[in-house]
Amino acid sequence: MRTQSTTRHEPYPTLAFHGTATRGTDGKLLDAYQQTIQGTKLSWTGHYHLRKILGRGGQGEVYLSEYRGTDEFTLPVAIKIFSPEPYASARHYDDAMTRIARIAARIALIQHDNVLDIQNFLERDRIRIMIMEWVDGYDLSRLVKPACLRGLEGKVTTRRWKYINEVILTKGPVQSRFKAGVAVAIVRECLGALAALHREGIVHGDVKPANIMLKRTGHAKLIDMGSAIDFNHPPRDRDCTPIYAAPELLENNEISPRSDLASAGYVLIELLSGQNPFAGNLNFRELLEAKRELPQRLEQLLPDEVLRNELLMNFLRGLIAPDPNRRFPSAEAAELVDQGAAAFQRQLIIGNMATEYDNDIRVWLEELRQLDIG
Repeated sequence: MRTQSTTRHEPYPTLAFHGTATRGTDGKLLDAYQQTIQGTKLSWTGHYHLRKILGRGGQGEVYLSEYRGTDEFTLPVAIKIFSPEPYASARHYDDAMTRIARIAARIALIQHDNVLDIQNFLERDRIRIMIMEWVDGYDLSRLVKPACLRGLEGKVTTRRWKYINEVILTKGPVQSRFKAGVAVAIVRECLGALAALHREGIVHGDVKPANIMLKRTGHAKLIDMGSAIDFNHPPRDRDCTPIYAAPELLENNEISPRSDLASAGYVLIELLSGQNPFAGNLNFRELLEAKRELPQRLEQLLPDEVLRNELLMNFLRGLIAPDPNRRFPSAEAAELVDQGAAAFQRQLIIGNMATEYDNDIRVWLEELRQLDIG
């Protein structure tokens, strides 16, 4: 793959404080520098220290780790260690890891603000390890837990408590529910991430609240690329979370970019309603039927303030239509067309009901951090 060069030749070099260029006097050190910049290969030793577990799933475990370089340089990173347990043999594990590594390399080139940054893919004793950026924030599955909201009550001013409940999130029937403006702002950034992946021929394959992080900057980050696949050359076996998977994936093992849209729609409904639309001990057939009937069940799930907004309801239906051909044609369209996320946010702006959502989220997450909530 060809990549554009970003090499910059600075015409105005950095000088010493008094405006003069300096030159070192240690000949050996200067020789080492020249050999380094004239070489074509660099080798170095670094160490990763596992600090605490961040998550555990069907593919393995993710740890907050610390990369240690030289001169006291340290960097927090997330490390995913892939377990061989789900695979029938070492060969099946190796084949799956090769596929994941190839997809990871393509994702690493995307460099989108809402896509997790993948830094390396390593092997130790045949066990594969993915090195990723550490996202300083909270995932949505954690933030919707009632304890996150309850923990702020009485700890912030009455005025602030009212603002949180009116603008960010409030009590829901099972878990906290996000207010429409914030929920759509989060999902809109996820759609931007999905659009970037889809343009490179990649489907995320596991969009769910636990895989959407809200950074302390107030922006969303789509994480966990272990289930991502090349949708032009899909593998026979693939991982997913059934409760958030599109119906065509469950029924026919078919996946496309529109499958990610259905998953994003299920997440949005959960954020808006304060409950998972497929909660309960549903068997495979019942789960599939519930996904097909979801558009007709929205009135039972969503609050009146959402049901009254025709634009928002059309946006939801365009994401979750059981027939993938009736969904938005792409993640980019879901964000930008007349019935998309951007149109809904413009409606809020015109009606003077919009806020600076990223700043609202940033301040709220900082309150949770300072009070050690969540």
